[in-house]
Amino acid sequence: MKVLVVGSGGREHAIVDALFRSPSVEKIYCAPGNAGIAQQAECVAIKDTDVEGLKAFALENAIDLTVVGPEAALAVGIADEFRKAGLPIFGHTKSAARIESSKEFAKELMAKYDIPTAGYKAFDNYDEAVAYVEARPLPAVLKYDGLAAGKGVVIAETMDEAREALRDMLLDDRFGKGRVVVEDFLTGPEFSLMCFVEGENVYPMPVAQDHKRAFDGDKGPNTGGMGAYTSLPFITEDDLEFAMEKVMRPTAKAMVAEGCPLTGVLYGGLMKTPDGVKVIEFNARFGDPETEVVLPLIDSDIANVFEAVAKGEKPAEIVWSKDVTLGIVLASKGYPGDYAKGFVIRGTEKVDGTVFHMGTAVKDGELVTAGGRVLFVVAKGATLADAHRKANEEVAKIECDNLFHRTDIGHKAFK
Repeated sequence: MKVLVVGSGGREHAIVDALFRSPSVEKIYCAPGNAGIAQQAECVAIKDTDVEGLKAFALENAIDLTVVGPEAALAVGIADEFRKAGLPIFGHTKSAARIESSKEFAKELMAKYDIPTAGYKAFDNYDEAVAYVEARPLPAVLKYDGLAAGKGVVIAETMDEAREALRDMLLDDRFGKGRVVVEDFLTGPEFSLMCFVEGENVYPMPVAQDHKRAFDGDKGPNTGGMGAYTSLPFITEDDLEFAMEKVMRPTAKAMVAEGCPLTGVLYGGLMKTPDGVKVIEFNARFGDPETEVVLPLIDSDIANVFEAVAKGEKPAEIVWSKDVTLGIVLASKGYPGDYAKGFVIRGTEKVDGTVFHMGTAVKDGELVTAGGRVLFVVAKGATLADAHRKANEEVAKIECDNLFHRTDIGHKAFK
């Protein structure tokens, strides 16, 4: 097969890496790709939301399968256009991608089909939203109803924080013109359950947990994720069965009933509350950085899985390694706020493990930083303690004057 991967980050590098291991794949293209992806695929300078450009490339190069990474590409309808052109594509239609692109759509779907989640109310008026939050116990969970690159959620501990966040979202249109969903605050450990979904057929991947806060001890601002790991001791087989039977499968069936079936990855951002597992959010694609620790564990031919889902067929049995993975993000100093780019990176070739590139470039023949999250180092082990030790040892081999990372990824599993 000739495969086109759409996107340019660590998630896409993990997808390319999994395809690179597939005996079914002869050639991989990635649009637009990055410096690390270029070692395993031919990078093509087409933006991930340039649907017409991507479609023309796929037709000209007789691409057998396209795999979509970023949510923005799905939200502008890449899957719809590719299917109209007879091009097999792994990714949801624009209407199905609303499960991520509209928080309100997702909450309404869950309410209608009795899928467990936090209570909520949606607003487009600032004063009404403030009045609702004032009348409820704090903290309040405030979510922009649209795509915000992982930055559109605020957990307001005080009314001042709530007013500021609501002002950002409803008056200053920080993420664009939109509505806000105000949710009840839930407590408990969070975990990510990604599934391959084709219509009502749902195939789970290993569970993972990411770490959103910038610094050790879960301190500092929220980020897009500073690391992740698999094999969560606090999530039991009963929890997983509940998540599959009460959340993931009913959601797939609900989307079929609503006339917008899923044909890609459904990401369940879940929480194990004192009242059972509940949905925090759904994403319509692979999570980032969870993908980078989950896909290295697939022992099946992932190209066959992608192709089967894209064509509405049942994939062969999907086999996963029993190993544990743990990955650490190296981010530019200042991230998730302002940061400088262009710092030389050395030592990636010394790493005994997998290095996924998230935000890198090559300048004057040298690898340099080119984003907020720059590299993701993944180690495998028989136990989480093994993977944790190895990941931290390997990260220490990378030299760069402007990178920082957490050393305590997986700490919640060691308690």
